[in-house]
Amino acid sequence: MKRLDKEKKELLFAGTVFPAHPLCLDANRQLDEEGQRLLTNYYIASGAGGIAVGVHSTQFEIRLPEFDLLEDVLRITAEVVEEARLDRPFIKIAGIVGPTDLAIREAHLAVSYGYDMGLLSMGGLHDLSEDEILDRTAQVAKIIPVFGFYLQPSVGGRIFSYDFWSKFVNIPNVEAIKCASFNRYQTLDVVRAIANSDRSDDIALYTGNDDNIIADLISVNKFTVNGEEKVVQFRGGLLGHWAVWTSKAVELMKLVKDYKLNPTVEKWTYLQELNSQTTDANAALFDVAHDFHGCIPGIHEVLHRQGLMKGIWCLNPNEVLSEGQAEELTRIQHDYPGLNDDDFVSEFLKSQLVNHP
Repeated sequence: MKRLDKEKKELLFAGTVFPAHPLCLDANRQLDEEGQRLLTNYYIASGAGGIAVGVHSTQFEIRLPEFDLLEDVLRITAEVVEEARLDRPFIKIAGIVGPTDLAIREAHLAVSYGYDMGLLSMGGLHDLSEDEILDRTAQVAKIIPVFGFYLQPSVGGRIFSYDFWSKFVNIPNVEAIKCASFNRYQTLDVVRAIANSDRSDDIALYTGNDDNIIADLISVNKFTVNGEEKVVQFRGGLLGHWAVWTSKAVELMKLVKDYKLNPTVEKWTYLQELNSQTTDANAALFDVAHDFHGCIPGIHEVLHRQGLMKGIWCLNPNEVLSEGQAEELTRIQHDYPGLNDDDFVSEFLKSQLVNHP
């Protein structure tokens, strides 16, 4: 059983930024390895505490036999992180999907490339009972530390009971949960389950609620457990939204931590303003107006405009920007210039030309 080492566990619990890594393709929809490496280096340079690869933003189609790209993207990211020779902890997270047998194979593959955790998706498993999914989680946790994942139904997830989460958090080697339910009631089920668990101090809660990022990060959830007050807070985020403007996400995490240490009305007001701006930006980025159809192309479009991707191609040729989505992204750029990190990216790309002429 692989375990999370001390420094990385401290980073996980201190709270950090995990961008969900997109897939870089060329005009022929073939893997653009150079672009993939560039993007990983951008996330490292931005100050992210780690990266999630092989997840929804990387396109689940990478696992289809006609593409067979999962191992390639895991390998490339692992190599880039190794080549960076970082003097700080950096957590590599591999997406893990599918029925138990497939999930076990993907967990072993992740471990073989030195990944620290597995983000265990529970999407597409509607034929399995809650107990069967709990057993699947336990099997994967025997191989790699598990980052649980509550995925909203609109993109393939399902709703789980409070009883499910109360059992989930007690599985050994479950180290974190990404809550991406996009629903306050369902989010609260996870938070309450952690609070009431004997492992409450061993589970790091991360937001995946891209519609409410900052509100999650500054929320304080208090419960009375066995006569004692128990507080559960979101430590950081693992987000598709943070695949873009990542250096700004790192700055945001610093603001959140500063607010928690030294709260003032002024800081709270500013973070509330940022929250509404970020949610508005996410609506354009994730194409909420069209039921998230353009969420991956939306991420690509921003990165393409910045020069971090050569195009917005997806493996599925039907996965494109929705009507009006490009205009909405332009509006966001104009209305909220403080959200983007165009200047940072410009300097980063210049440094890459110097280092790799």
